[in-house]
Amino acid sequence: MLPLVSLGLWQNFGGTDVFEIGRAVVLRAFDRGVIHFDLANNYGSPYGSAEENFGAILRKDLGMHRNELIISSKAGWDMWPGPYGVGGSRKYLLASLDESLVRMGLDYVDIFYSHRPTPEVPLEETMGALVQAVRQGKALYVGISSYSPERTREAARILKAEGVSLVIHQPSYSMLNRWIEQDLLKTLDELGVGCIAFSPLGQGMLTDKYLNGVPPHSRASLEGSFQKDFLNQENLNRVRALNAIATARRQSLAQMAIAWVLRDSRVTGTVVGARSVAQLDNSLDALNNLEFTCAELKEIDHYAQDGGIDLWKEARES
Repeated sequence: MLPLVSLGLWQNFGGTDVFEIGRAVVLRAFDRGVIHFDLANNYGSPYGSAEENFGAILRKDLGMHRNELIISSKAGWDMWPGPYGVGGSRKYLLASLDESLVRMGLDYVDIFYSHRPTPEVPLEETMGALVQAVRQGKALYVGISSYSPERTREAARILKAEGVSLVIHQPSYSMLNRWIEQDLLKTLDELGVGCIAFSPLGQGMLTDKYLNGVPPHSRASLEGSFQKDFLNQENLNRVRALNAIATARRQSLAQMAIAWVLRDSRVTGTVVGARSVAQLDNSLDALNNLEFTCAELKEIDHYAQDGGIDLWKEARES
């Protein structure tokens, strides 16, 4: 039972960001009914700082509401140097969870994810670490992120044999990245596993931000996960056409992109980021208009095509 829109702290909540802005965004989210906050060990710049800042917000403001909150964290991508600072080994996952709990000042997280598949580590070891986290009381539920349908089925089987349920999968999904429609949604539906989509705005491409070029201080203007070749002419043409559809619906493009991700009943919810309270409010206002006509969906399908922005494809298919 998650809100349709949850707040992710991947960007804008680290040690190089303004703490009070991040704090204001988190508190505004909570005031508007967002009770799920999604983190990972390496969120923030520097790594770990998003969890540290969120822990400070818990101590200052939200600690008394802990039992109302769903707090999730993950491990799998690089966190510290050496072979045990990345991947799906038992050593890395459990050490990382311990450090995440210290940074946030928590006894447990509600959901702990294997953040990525790791082919060189037996899946039994990775899932065994998730089982151990539950048995130690450090995680109430476990999930996976960016796993293929085949690996998802095998992960669910291994967990079930140990008496632990796979409750949720967190894949990337947007109008420019539709890979989960091929087999993953069907797989999750058959397994009874929830789906919470991240990056519904295509790392900011599915907003009005880049309609007229690259603004200063945007993700595309900075070094990081956003690759400048995402903003090719073909993608920009699609985004502008989708923006016209959103305007006709009296929504911002971001609001339509979020509503579109939520149109499928197999999608439990989505995770959005926010640079400011105004940006958060704009995303949450997507909930005011979630309905699409058949004609709108058909027109959207004409432009909602793969834009080559799936950063997680290589890890998933390796």
